[in-house]
Amino acid sequence: MARESCASEAVSAAAVLFAWGANSYGQLGLGHKEDVLLPQQLSDFCKSGCIKSVTGGGGHSVVVTDGGGLFVCGLNKDGQLGLGHTEEVLRFTICKPLLGCPIRQVACGWDFTIMLTEKGQVLSCGSNAFGQLGVPHGPRKCVVPQAIECLREKVVCVAAGLRHALATTDTGSTFQWGTGLASSGRRLCPGQNLPLFLTAKEPSRVTGLESSTVVCAVAGSDHSASLTDTGELYVWGRNKHGQLASLATFLPLPQRVEAHYFQDEKVTAVWSGWTHLVAKTETGKVFTWGRADYGQLGRTLGSPEAQKHGEQDSSLAFQRLQNSVPSPLHCLTGAAEVSGDFLLMQWDKCCSWGWNEHGMCGDGTESNVWTPTPVQALPSPSRLLLVGCGAGHSLALCQLPAHPAPCQDLTVTCPLPDATETTESQGAVDRERQEGETIGDFNPKPF
Repeated sequence: MARESCASEAVSAAAVLFAWGANSYGQLGLGHKEDVLLPQQLSDFCKSGCIKSVTGGGGHSVVVTDGGGLFVCGLNKDGQLGLGHTEEVLRFTICKPLLGCPIRQVACGWDFTIMLTEKGQVLSCGSNAFGQLGVPHGPRKCVVPQAIECLREKVVCVAAGLRHALATTDTGSTFQWGTGLASSGRRLCPGQNLPLFLTAKEPSRVTGLESSTVVCAVAGSDHSASLTDTGELYVWGRNKHGQLASLATFLPLPQRVEAHYFQDEKVTAVWSGWTHLVAKTETGKVFTWGRADYGQLGRTLGSPEAQKHGEQDSSLAFQRLQNSVPSPLHCLTGAAEVSGDFLLMQWDKCCSWGWNEHGMCGDGTESNVWTPTPVQALPSPSRLLLVGCGAGHSLALCQLPAHPAPCQDLTVTCPLPDATETTESQGAVDRERQEGETIGDFNPKPF
């Protein structure tokens, strides 16, 4: 989940984007496809606009500028970059089809992208194999962002999981689409009729939240969560790792996480990794729960060291029970932002923990990190402005104390393409190449 504050607050110093972690598709924007174990600076990036948010998907990255422009890079075999073609892009490239349509927020699924415009309209591109684009009669992939026409209410927040997406409206309703949760639901709830929002390929109102006013929703690989204006947290979907704070294997309808789990405090923010959740309460306490075998929860429970010293029962049932209980991480109290699986902002510093197979924790190794640890390789002194994550890579925007570079909003001049337009001509792709934009010609490989 990308941070929504604006880096242009600090115009007296240069803001520099750093990237590290998995890079098999060029999702770091560095011009190559090798994994990077330490933060690496992207030179001369996005001179035309300040960066407002950064986020990523299974193998692609998206940057939103202060003026609502989009820069994209990485895996593109399903058109998830929205550029009108399906070739990989190894450096951040402006998304020309969206020029003239300022974007407020972006959510990246595994192989698709959901965009929220400043006017509250939702666009989508990429794979539609599971209806995750919200256009039920559309093609299996869409290479140019198109409007989700049937979502007529003004939207204030979007989220994307592995194969499903969500939108929260200004009236406090939540819509979900994509069949990613349906297969698990049918298998784990045999004989039970699943609600429409779990099986729909177009936005369907999430039932069970009618008496609540939702302010935002988040998504994991196979689960969803919503936060209400009264500080209540609701969860639904697959519960394989206890991420729904329940003993049920699947929750077809939203279920409230009891307030006592959060020491009877209101929840003010929620973030989701693929298989775990993080929440912050009104006093700044941070709670984690869900999958823990790679250090995702930031605590030693379940770590090899804990097991070696007999600090927990070895049974899987006991471990799942422990992990399904939201527990406070005192070292994270006051954190401003948590992004995806392994990054957070705390007092203008970047900390990381969890799965580190591709170096996404930025400590120079590929060993899992069991407790939140400062990313020492980021420049010091510097001020952390934004953090964002993909499935296996990390992004951070830092304000450096020297070399001032005032920001200028991106000038938008071109109209948004027709909603029915799903491809561009090869000539347009050739013109992009002639204009100096880098497009990869490599075959995809798993990271």
